[in-house]
Amino acid sequence: MSGGFTEFLPTGIEITYLVAASLFIVGLKQLGSPATARRGNLIAAIGMFLAIVATLLNQSVLNYQMILVGVVVGSLVGAIAAQKVEMTAMPQMVGLLNGLGGAASTLIAVGEYWRLMGTGNPVPLDATVTIILSVLIGNITLTGSFLAFAKLQSLVSGSPVTYPLQQPINILLLVGFLAGSAYLITTAIDPTIFLVINGISLLLGVLFVLPIGGADMPVVISLLNSFSGLAASAAGFVLMNNMLIIAGALVGASGIILTQIMCKAMNRSLASVLFGAFGGATKATGGASGTQQDKIVRSIGAEEGAMMLGYARSVVIVPGYGMAVAQAQHTVRELADQLEKMGVEVKYAIHPVAGRMPGHMNVLLAEANVPYPQLYDMDDINPEFERTDVALVIGANDVVNPAARSDANSPIYGMPILEVDKAQHTIVIKRGMSAGFAGVENDLFYKDKTMMLFGGAKDMVAQLVSEVKQL
Repeated sequence: MSGGFTEFLPTGIEITYLVAASLFIVGLKQLGSPATARRGNLIAAIGMFLAIVATLLNQSVLNYQMILVGVVVGSLVGAIAAQKVEMTAMPQMVGLLNGLGGAASTLIAVGEYWRLMGTGNPVPLDATVTIILSVLIGNITLTGSFLAFAKLQSLVSGSPVTYPLQQPINILLLVGFLAGSAYLITTAIDPTIFLVINGISLLLGVLFVLPIGGADMPVVISLLNSFSGLAASAAGFVLMNNMLIIAGALVGASGIILTQIMCKAMNRSLASVLFGAFGGATKATGGASGTQQDKIVRSIGAEEGAMMLGYARSVVIVPGYGMAVAQAQHTVRELADQLEKMGVEVKYAIHPVAGRMPGHMNVLLAEANVPYPQLYDMDDINPEFERTDVALVIGANDVVNPAARSDANSPIYGMPILEVDKAQHTIVIKRGMSAGFAGVENDLFYKDKTMMLFGGAKDMVAQLVSEVKQL
């Protein structure tokens, strides 16, 4: 009986891996829509559980006690983080998780190299190549993601950091890494050179993210997520584990696709994001001609804003990072419910790069149980603005700036935006007149049909709710 089970075990593990991979693909497909994202996440989680169980049944596992300790500690940290981390800090959390994924892949490669070195035999060519790739991708993901976290957390400046001979230094480091790798491939085991290429790849990760500004962080987070998948896939080749190869490839491919979608939404190429040092610069100005003193700003109070909303036939709510910072999503949902009771048609306009990571606004609104059919992406909602009575902008800035459409001198010119300025009236909730994350002055604030409602997002929306109830 035992012998039969032992013979079946490898086949059973591979079949379980196949089932898990299928669940990953189904889950990934469902993650593409807010309406099915939660179910897709659960399906993928079940697939990962099956993959872990199948891996633990492998007879090559030598120390279940240490694995159990890791599972318990990791589960506790994950559960506490899920409860404690604010929704506004999700981009930073994603950055940290990407970095930890890269670190895991690097540790696997380092451990395998040390194991092979201990055998006293030459390291096979295919093993050396996969280990080097895992080290390169894993270390760049590790330090690049941690630096992205530091920028998003304001631990370091979010502005692009450049210095003389930046690109030549990067090229020189890359050449050094390639030379060290070639030496390891063609020569006997050398732990010193192996440590050197590890150090170079860690430094390359820092220099990769350093010149990228805060406004490009959604793209960077998405790209680093892809890197973490590629690192996992490389680790799978090191361990000869089919499940890790498939899972990493899926994450890597989906991350690259999402990165391209984000770049398209910003009307920028990936090369310009990585090497253009754009985003977070505060000296950039854009907008209509004339100085700020020549422009007129029209402000209103909560009572007047409530009247405009309550007597409208259609309202489009445009959430942005300001809503996330204020944790105002639940209050926004309450306002929408009140307007719908009065017969107002309410929709939400979601820009692909609103917030600090892909899908940031979708996650926040889903947390507030906003009905999925009310969420419209940019291409679907833009034709509706001309027939919209009031567009309510809550904490969004760059993604609604008309300068992207009209000012060829603006740094964001050509970036697709939510065309809220075409609505009959626009109400903008904002603390002040400061520029957006891209450092560009917003022409929308000075339009004849724009009314500014100054104050924190949560307080102002709460006041609107109170005033609407009294209509």
